[in-house]
Amino acid sequence: MILSPGRRYAFVHIPKTGGTAMALALEARAMKDDILIGNTPKAKRRKARLQGLTAPGRLWKHSRLRDVDGICDMTGWRIFTLVRNPWDRMVSYYHWLQAQTFAHRAVTLAQSHGFSAFLNHPHTVASLLAQPYASYVTDAAGVMRGTDFIRLEQAKTDLDPVFAHLGFRFDLPIANTSQRAKDWRPYYADADAALIARLCAADIARSNYHFDPPI
Repeated sequence: MILSPGRRYAFVHIPKTGGTAMALALEARAMKDDILIGNTPKAKRRKARLQGLTAPGRLWKHSRLRDVDGICDMTGWRIFTLVRNPWDRMVSYYHWLQAQTFAHRAVTLAQSHGFSAFLNHPHTVASLLAQPYASYVTDAAGVMRGTDFIRLEQAKTDLDPVFAHLGFRFDLPIANTSQRAKDWRPYYADADAALIARLCAADIARSNYHFDPPI
């Protein structure tokens, strides 16, 4: 997450959407008072600054707006996030979990279940239902504040309003790529594809995502 009082924007980093690349691009042009929350190089160098902040939630790279309530007055800010085709995202998430060593229920499930069983497990289902993309840019009062849901797949065009606000442009670097087939469709049985369509219906409709991307 990045909070920029000087440029009046907040970038909210949703897991497994390409957010590390966005954070790297933004921190390369960070202002001295920008609040960088995460594990990118400049965020690590500024980590000591977070100790003086009082926040209602956890301060980490995937903080939500409600977690940082009160740190800054975000009235009139541009609040944006990266999103990703949910079918693609879940394949990426599954492969990422399989390579992790920390203790977490999702890690255990991914390392002990096949992809279909992982998707259909009650823990995964509950997590997806509880964490739609909009939940990350919803404030403590329950108001969805996101101004831009930047599709990772269409970032070059979706970022234009953000670039206009920032006053500069950038290319997203490549970061945190996983070792997996690029085409997510073979991972899914019909029932599993339908499950993601149901669980992520709002995210899919907002960004006009499809299981079979339009040519």
